[in-house]
Formats: sequence, C-alpha cells, structure tokens
Amino acid sequence: MATETILNGVAQENGKRGKLHGRAFYESIGSPKLVLAPMVEQSEFAWRLLSRSFLPASQQKSLLAYTPMFHSKMFGEKSNYRDTHFQPLKCTIPSPVDDYYLSQLPGSERHLDGHPALDRPLIVQFCSNDPDDFLRAAKHVAPFCDAVDLNLGCPQGIAKRGKYGAFLQEDWDLIASMIRKLHQELDVPVTAKMRVLETPEKTLAYAKTLLDAGASIITVHGRRREQKGHNTGLADWKMIRHLRENLPKDTVLFANGNILQHEDIAACLEATGADGVMSAEGNLYDPTIFAAPPPVGQEGGEYWRGRDGKGGYRMDAVMRRYLDIIHKYALGQEPPNRKPLWLPGDPEHVPEQENVKTEDEEEGPPKKKRKQMSKSDKKKEKTANPNLTAMQAHLFHLLRPLVAEHHNVRDALARSRTGDIDAFENVLALTEKAVKEGIQKYEQEHADNDISNPTTASTPQPTATEDTSSEPLDPYESSLATVARCKRPYWVCQPYVRPLPKEAIEKGSMTVSKKERKKLEQEAEQVVKRGEEDVRDVGLQPGGRVEEEVLVGEKGEGEEIVEKPRDGVVCG
Repeated sequence: MATETILNGVAQENGKRGKLHGRAFYESIGSPKLVLAPMVEQSEFAWRLLSRSFLPASQQKSLLAYTPMFHSKMFGEKSNYRDTHFQPLKCTIPSPVDDYYLSQLPGSERHLDGHPALDRPLIVQFCSNDPDDFLRAAKHVAPFCDAVDLNLGCPQGIAKRGKYGAFLQEDWDLIASMIRKLHQELDVPVTAKMRVLETPEKTLAYAKTLLDAGASIITVHGRRREQKGHNTGLADWKMIRHLRENLPKDTVLFANGNILQHEDIAACLEATGADGVMSAEGNLYDPTIFAAPPPVGQEGGEYWRGRDGKGGYRMDAVMRRYLDIIHKYALGQEPPNRKPLWLPGDPEHVPEQENVKTEDEEEGPPKKKRKQMSKSDKKKEKTANPNLTAMQAHLFHLLRPLVAEHHNVRDALARSRTGDIDAFENVLALTEKAVKEGIQKYEQEHADNDISNPTTASTPQPTATEDTSSEPLDPYESSLATVARCKRPYWVCQPYVRPLPKEAIEKGSMTVSKKERKKLEQEAEQVVKRGEEDVRDVGLQPGGRVEEEVLVGEKGEGEEIVEKPRDGVVCG
C-alpha cells in the first residue's frame, strides 16, 4: 500500500513528490476558517504569534496567517532585503534551501518565520508583475511556508506607480501567466488575493481566470480598488456570495472585509458561504479578534466585562503579551518578572519588588568595562529585525482609544525608538496606570448609580453611545449604529470604525475632485435613468406615482374602474 506524508502542502508518496492543489491542499493544513491578513510591515512573526496566543493551545494552528507583502523583484535579487523581512533560520546557509539540507538542521537552528511549532500554517505574500521574478522570490521561501500568495488587492499609490497589486487587474493575461508559472514550477501551492470589480459578472470572470491559471485558494476583498482611506466604505458581502454560488463547488474561497469584532466572523461565513474569513484592520486594532470571549464569570485578569455585558481584553494585558513575545523571540532574552495585573479590590499600595537590581549590583563586569557596540552596529541590529521595526505602529493601533484620553502615553510612545525596549516598557507602565484609573472611575461611577438606583443595579444598561431609538440605522448611510455596536471603554481593545464616505465629505475630512464629482454625477444619472425605465415597465410613473390604468370590472358591462394617481408611493 502506498504511504503518503504531507509537508508544506506537498504530498510525498513513496518518496516521489506531488504537490497538493485546491481543496486537497486546504484540507491538508487543517481547513482553517480564521485567516490573519497580509499587511505591509504589520503581519510579522511577533504579531502573528500574538494573534494566535489568544486562542486555546489546541486551536492555535486553526489560524492561517499571511506574512506582510514582500516585493518579489527585491526579495529575489537582494539578500539584505530578504534578511530584513523574512528570518526563518538562525544560521547563514545557501538560499533557496535544499529540502534535504533543511530536514537535517537541528531544531535549535529554526528561527522565527515559518517555525513548524510556532508559525504554521503560513502563506508568504508577494507583489509582482513578472513571472520570473515571482518564481525566483517564491523559491526562497517555499521550504518555510505552506503556500505563496500573489497580491492583487493593494490599492495604494505606490502599487499604481509600480504596476502591481490592484493595478494589475486590467491585465488578466499577465496575472494568469504569473500564477500558472508558480503552479507548474513551485514546490508549494500558489494562491491569490483579489478585489471585486464593477459588476458581479466581471468579478466572476476575473475569479475564474485566477482559478483556471492554478490558484489553490482565492481571497476576495469585497471592496473595489478605489475604496480606500476615507472612501473605504463597506465591503460587499453579496458580491462574495455571488462568487460562492457561481464558481465550481470545490473552490476554496476566503472572504475579506467588514470584520470589526469576533461576532462578525460567523456573520460573514453565513452571509458569504466562504470557507474562511480574513481580518486585516480589525486585527490591527484588536489582535484578540479571532478568539471567542470567555464565558461570564471566567474572565480572569486579562478580560474585562462591564455592567452592560460588553467586554474585551484589557489593553495593558495585550501589550504585556506583545512585549513578552518581543523579549523572548526578537531580542532572545527572558521577559521581565511582572506583577499580576491590577484588579478591582486589590490594595492600593502594592510593595515594590525587592529583587530589582541596581546598576552596580547587576551581574557581569562593570558597565564601563563592557564591550560597547558601535552606533552603526546598533542601527544595523535594530533595522534588521522586522519584529522590532513594527512595534511603534502596532502600539499606536492597539492603544488608539487610550492615547486619545491619556496624552502622556501618546507622547511616550511617539518618543520610543526602534529596538529601545526600555522605552516601550515605560509605555507599558503608563498604560497599566491609565487602565487602572479608567477601571477605578468606572467602578466608582457605577457604585454611585447602584446606590441611587438600586432597581437597576443588576440590569445591564445601554452605554452612552448605543442607539436606543426604535428605527434602525442603515449601515450604508450611517456609521453610528456600528460605533454603538463596537464601542468599548478606552482601556479595552476595540476596532476603529471609519466614517462612511458620505459622512467624511460632510465633515470635510474627504473632498471630491472635479473628475470624481463628474463621475459620481454620471453614475447617479444612470441609476435614475435605469430606475425610471424599471418604473415604467411595471406601469408606474417616475417619482412614485401610479399611472392611470383602465381596468374592466364586474360593476357592469362596459363600465370602467379608473385608479387615480396616488402621491407618496415610492418605488424601491
């Protein structure tokens, strides 16, 4: 009987290699439903490990993660670019690595990216516009990942100038040639991440092009290329559902967009029929987004739940985990011994740790006699580690609501420099103090309310941001309902809810160019024109009036019953 083993999405039967494809590949990595998105310089090893850490140990491999987007030409040609973006091994060895050589390496030589025990399943993403560049780069990472992804979704100006990402979507032949080359010549599968196009029909044809070229998985961002920044708006889940219903049934499809909190994952799976759900910005602001909230009464010290039943992980707890990962994996040292997180009811004056050593008591030779690293070496060490260079940006995302209330935390974080772990530890200390103050104030306010209104003491009350009106708000017209649904106290991890384009224009945070205004006006005229034609087809007048229609009734032979026009009948 033939024996088969699976390694890196590659089936090895009787010693002969045979790459898995499509659903067979997806099932070989555990059929993950949770997907951490590729984000430029923001989905590095430490952040992937942090995001996985909130899942139970038995479920951490159920989260499929993508690396940040790498530039294929630079990655394939420049070793220093590879070294500062992807670090799978501690030792310096020829690259691409021979599979046999890799299998002989001791576990101690395994480093960070693609580590079998810590960082799998993993897909490495590249932007590219050349099949040879794409393949050359992919061969460097193939031994350390489960698949390689082609970025077809980046909408930024730099992608337009470089002709990659979403600005390839007019050149389907080039896209197909890149995917086909890797499908035929790379040892691991190739996948692709795309955006929706103008119509369901065109989007479906585009997706079929990717699949026919050999993509094992397609991730569909439910926004068009122009939806970015203040013009982000809402992702179109119906477009993804259209793909699900019209693509071959064995297609592996991931949905991306509108994932602001954990509950949105199940809603997206239901609405789109996708195999998995990817989170990008939602994860940046709340790395705990993939984890279900703990049951009531089992929150522990890291999770906070308010009187209204809403809750989330405390920012100081999440930041502690993040810094401990940085200490252990990026800096190669043990994290500091930390006191337990402050909880309501703890004594106000906790004795200081007695084992803190002064500079003179530290082990080793006196500081002045130690070999000092040159400034150039320090700078090189700092900038060579992607886990260190991403820290400040990550913490500004994570602490966004808190720094708006506590400007001292914001200022300390702004002054923190790459690799200066003491500066970030100081930010953590300030964050812990701010969280404590916030919880203390919350507890005091609710204690006063409970005394003055004893009947409401045990009844969850709506927060100040919740909409208590009877009429629901349209999520495509107003972000207020989304804010009310997602808003938490400033010391709890929570998503950033962007204002909708209409709201951004009204607030003056977004302006519309003459060209864009003319385009919008033309689109509006076309919508009105199509609507008027549809109205006439069903016997109605444009503007919501019913046309006079002669009906032959039973009132008497030859008599006519005439229905007169009625105001206020709006055609939807």
